Parts: sequence; C-alpha cells; structure tokens
Amino acid sequence: MNKKILGIGNAIVDVLAKVDDEFLNKNKLIKGSMKLINKSEFEDLKKNIKIEKVVAGGSVANSMAGVAYLQGNPSFVGKINSDNFGELYKKSLQDINVKFSYIEKDEDLSTGASIILITPDSERTMCTYLGISSHLSASDINEKNIADHKLVFLEGYLWDKGISEKMFKHVISISKKNRVKIAMSLSDIFCVNRHKQDFYNLLKNELDILIGNENEINELASKKNLLDSINQLKSLNKLIVITRSENGSIAIKNNEIINCNSVKVDRILDLTGAGDLFAAGFLKEYLDNSEITKCLETGSMLASKIIQKIGARLE
Repeated sequence: MNKKILGIGNAIVDVLAKVDDEFLNKNKLIKGSMKLINKSEFEDLKKNIKIEKVVAGGSVANSMAGVAYLQGNPSFVGKINSDNFGELYKKSLQDINVKFSYIEKDEDLSTGASIILITPDSERTMCTYLGISSHLSASDINEKNIADHKLVFLEGYLWDKGISEKMFKHVISISKKNRVKIAMSLSDIFCVNRHKQDFYNLLKNELDILIGNENEINELASKKNLLDSINQLKSLNKLIVITRSENGSIAIKNNEIINCNSVKVDRILDLTGAGDLFAAGFLKEYLDNSEITKCLETGSMLASKIIQKIGARLE
C-alpha cells in the first residue's frame, strides 16, 4: 500500500529568538500573531534580537519533518532561491529524510524567513518575510511530483496570493485525477478570516481532510462556539480535525464525533509547531489506515513532545 505523503507549503527559514513582552509592545506586535513584513523590516528586526537557532521551517514542512520522525515517507515542495538560506533550507530537510522535490534556481527575491519571537509565557509571535516562497506557482509543480502519493497536504497560508489560487487548483486537479487524497490546514485565524468563503468552498467541494484549531474552525463556520460549528460542519461529510490545546482534540467523520484527551506535560517551553506536529502524527497514522482515535492520539503525543523544546523539530 502506498503511504507516501507530499507536503506543499511556504519554504521559510525559522530564526528563533527569546524576547520579553516589552519588546513586542515596543515593536507594535500582537502576541501570538503572524505578521507579514518586508525585507527591510526583517533586517531591522534581526539587528535587535539575539538569535538562538536557525532551522528550515514553514508549517507544512514542519509537519513533513514530523512524519519523517515517525519513520514515514514524506516529500516537500516549496519555493526557495539558490542563496544561503535556500541551501540551509534544502539541507535541513534532506538531513532528516524529507525528500525535497523542488528544483531551486537563481531568483530575484531571496528565500523566505520568519523571525519567531518567544516570550516567557512560551507564546510565539511571528514576523515573516515570505520572499520567493509565496511565488510558488502551478508551473513549479507537475504530475510527477504528486501522482505516486497517497495524500497531499496543503496549508491555508498558501492561498494568500493571486498565483497561489491557480497553484492550489492545479494541485487539486492532478490529485483528483490520480486518486490522491487532499488535506489542508487552516494555518491561522487571520488567514481564515481573509479567505473564509474560499476555504469553505474548498472544504465542501475539494478537500478530504481539514485540520484546524478551535478558533479557526469557529471562524470558518461563522459560529461563536464549537458545538454550533461542529453541527454545521458535520453535514459536509468530510474528515475534520479540531485541536483544542490542553482540552484535547476532536475529529468529525461521517456524522460521528470522536474525542481525544491532550497529553499532559510538566513544563511548556515553546508552542511553536504544536499544530504542525499534531498534523504530522494524525496524517502518518491516517496513511497507515489506523483508527481515527489512534490518529488523534499520535497527533497529541507529537504535539506534547514539541512544546517541551524550543523550535518545531523533534530530533
């Protein structure tokens, strides 16, 4: 049985730094949010922080790293430049057995990077310079990339630009033609807010699996509480996975609601990548045809491991 998974997402180098709340206030940053910045803002911010760690990131790439950690068979497509950050990016994935299926070339824009500011309460605030990553287009992805996989995993963040919508539709049509299942993560609440109707239509008409946290799901369903959202979404007959931090997770499958507790941890160091790693655990078990309960449990287990360390990679 083919268990290969292909992640398609923004190829972003993560630059991690610890800061205090005062730093966020001074730089007019909303704690826990993801703000898009330009190249000069990125350089300015970089000057004012003490860098702890630099590693290949991007939401879906983090998920593929998690699948590799579980001995799965992941590939990733994301757009990089053949610059220093691009080289670092590619190597960092290949080192952990994630196949990197994009051929990089010299580009006008540099490889994308995200400064991840970690406050003492473990929240992360991201300032992201997308660079070339947001220019991933239909011409960067061909049938050969997708055809022999069981599942393709896309991120909502990718929907943010004009050419991306075409790319998304291109991926979906190749996937459908080759009977490859399609999963997507909602990425973040601002992303859902901007593209609510598009995402709802995608879920209704194209996706097999949707993964999001409680706030994102409520935003998508335009409801105030989770119960109302679930009641609305279960009529779509899709596999919808909802993460709820310490309150565990829920899957909606064919009108059935499956609950799972979170894994308790003694000390949270950094919430970066918790959702990405949950998705990795869930999708890896799904590829192995496990029961949905086991998919949720493995997702929770990986999420609990990642929040006890800095960054979004398990070694």
